[in-house]
Amino acid sequence: MIEVHDLVKRYGSTTAVDGLSFTVEPGRVTGFLGPNGAGKSTTMRAIVGLDRPTSGQALVNGKRYRDHRAPLREVGALLEARSIHRGRSARTHLLALARTHGIPGGRVGEVLEQAGIAAVAKRRAGTFSLGMGQRLGIAAALLGDPAVVILDEPVNGLDPDGVLWVRTLIRELAADGRTVLVSSHLMSEMAVTADHLVIIGGGRLLADTTVDELIARVAPASVTVRSPDAVRLQSALAARGATVSSPETGLLSVAGLPAPEIGVTAAAEGVVLHELTPRRATLEQAYMELTA
Repeated sequence: MIEVHDLVKRYGSTTAVDGLSFTVEPGRVTGFLGPNGAGKSTTMRAIVGLDRPTSGQALVNGKRYRDHRAPLREVGALLEARSIHRGRSARTHLLALARTHGIPGGRVGEVLEQAGIAAVAKRRAGTFSLGMGQRLGIAAALLGDPAVVILDEPVNGLDPDGVLWVRTLIRELAADGRTVLVSSHLMSEMAVTADHLVIIGGGRLLADTTVDELIARVAPASVTVRSPDAVRLQSALAARGATVSSPETGLLSVAGLPAPEIGVTAAAEGVVLHELTPRRATLEQAYMELTA
């Protein structure tokens, strides 16, 4: 579990994180979202002890990161894929990390296979593409078989196969009962991957909720209706309390009434329908509305 309590981080006169509190629970994928400069990276750095909070605290499994005797076995993190010695091979990089925690060398081979880079294990990391660097960073995060995994933009630079691999991986980690925190700007990925969302802006908490709850609260669903008698139907729906707009002739966008009730109203009015399609807002739309 990750617990952030009243976290504040200032750099001189700039406040990067301002009284932030949230909990990331095990067994689910938590998406960590916010615009550039919102304080996401600073918060994640504070969680793994790279930034010291001005006040407040960030705990991993009940302790500060630095208080764990073997932190790589508690939390694995990918914050910057290029934070590696460019002259070392992928295997040597992971082996060096393993030896700091007494992790068997065989585990290095396992995570190289898991990350899909075993075939290039002897290549220098400095020759890796962005996507291969991401895979190596994820392998390093998994090295200690940690209970908590933190990934910052893990699909950056990956091809479609790589994106699918990351998506499947983080879902499997959560299914194993691990705590998974993923930061991403790709709303389409978060929509199909995250169970829960923590959204911040200006260093403060904007939302701590599920994807469905956020969409329902910020961007209500609507129904698209097409009819040759749209004007008469619009009046009937408005009389029932619906909010109706007409983007073009014969087309209505209806909010406030579900599709079945719209159909019943149309039947009662003797109006022919050519289309009756419920529309659910996307996570991207809800996110943009919230952070605007």
